[in-house]
Amino acid sequence: MTPTLIFIIFLIYTSMLFVITGFTARKATNRAFFIGNKESPWPVVAYGMIGASLSGVTFMSIPGWVGDTQFSYMMVVIGYLFGYFTIATVLMPLYYRLNLTSIYSYLEGRFGFWSYKTGAFYFILSRTIGASFRMFLVVNVLQVFVFDAWGIPFVATTFIFIALILLYTFKGGIKTIIWTDMLQTTFMLGALAVTIHLITRGLGLDFRQMFHSVWESDYSKMVFYEWQDRKYYLKQLLSGAFIAIVMTGLDQDMMQKNLSCKSLRDAQKNMFSFSIVLIFVNFLFLFLGASLFIYAAAKGIALPMRSDDIFPMLAIQYLGPIAGITFVIGIISAAYTSADGALTALTTSFSIDILGIYKNERLDEKHKKRIRYAVHFTFAFVLLAVIVIFRAINDEAVIDKLFTIAGYTYGPLLGLYAFGLFTRRKVKDRWVPLVALISPIICYFLSIYDEVLLNGYNFGFELLIINGIFTFLGLFFLRQKKFIKSN
Repeated sequence: MTPTLIFIIFLIYTSMLFVITGFTARKATNRAFFIGNKESPWPVVAYGMIGASLSGVTFMSIPGWVGDTQFSYMMVVIGYLFGYFTIATVLMPLYYRLNLTSIYSYLEGRFGFWSYKTGAFYFILSRTIGASFRMFLVVNVLQVFVFDAWGIPFVATTFIFIALILLYTFKGGIKTIIWTDMLQTTFMLGALAVTIHLITRGLGLDFRQMFHSVWESDYSKMVFYEWQDRKYYLKQLLSGAFIAIVMTGLDQDMMQKNLSCKSLRDAQKNMFSFSIVLIFVNFLFLFLGASLFIYAAAKGIALPMRSDDIFPMLAIQYLGPIAGITFVIGIISAAYTSADGALTALTTSFSIDILGIYKNERLDEKHKKRIRYAVHFTFAFVLLAVIVIFRAINDEAVIDKLFTIAGYTYGPLLGLYAFGLFTRRKVKDRWVPLVALISPIICYFLSIYDEVLLNGYNFGFELLIINGIFTFLGLFFLRQKKFIKSN
């Protein structure tokens, strides 16, 4: 594929998003930006959330990750089901009952000012890093296969990508994203299906034979029983459950889409249907990864050192023009669907939780909109800076790094919400930020010395749970004699 063709595909796809934006952003208010006027159809939200959950990380990293971890990631995905059930039955009723726009407003009513700001800060930090990682994947692909050939620097490529996202989200917000996510999910899943078909055909097999080849290969090993192993199945299941809780249920980006549904019942329908479909989709991405490795071995293709480069290299250079085109469309879709929601959620949280625009009675809707625009533009430049920094230090599979960082930054949120939901104690609010800082630091040192301290045990994604437990215990020691009133 030529750089010009890839760029043309990028422009055509982006133009489609702007057409949707034109229809959805007309007469958009602050309420439409933040919660879509609570008019979003739940099937559309559920379908779009598949793409938002997968993102560029799943699209590129998981297929390449199969070479090192086989199908062990499926244990994490199965664990997601337990997490999504908890979100639908515990967290969603709470958010709807309190009529929240930002989910972190709950922490202010439950604990106080400093707990509230701590929760919002950790989300902003987590989502800024996570969204930057996801966007880096796509920007880097565009850079390598398009803009390097034209002599355009990486910073300029990143600026173009961020600017486009900014333009189609700054007015309509979540009202626009609900519909663009649906389009992007369609293209992402279409790219997945087409690529599997082309690999199968390239090996002279039908799908049944390809499935048999994958299932009989070493790549399909799903369950690991060695308890010291990072891939130990019980650790993966537990980690999956809590990853789903914190990265969906305690994440403003994902929950903002659910809160845009007309009712709690619709939001729960969305969550249950989305969680079941997501299992099959993730399995297909693992299946794609194994298929890529089998194809490379059969054709004698030397694979790149970085696992994230395996899928794009094979799709663009070896599987033919159709595979290259569908890959480019899929990865662009994956990037847009995670980046637009992240930018909107960051704007929402900072505007409401940090600046408190809805608490300032002196601000009319026009001034609130101006503040929202300013915050939106500011976060666009923050993401630009973080992406450029990440490119300079990236040295491992992005998905592993993403979840490792999430274990540190989402852990305090897990502890705060668990203590708030499962106890009735008040806490000494002013000391909560210190607890939320100490817990990740302890976990960091545990991750370094775990094999020495724990007789060979190696922490994986379950470090998130440990982090939450430390935060919970810290809050327990900060508890007051006062109890909250039961509702």
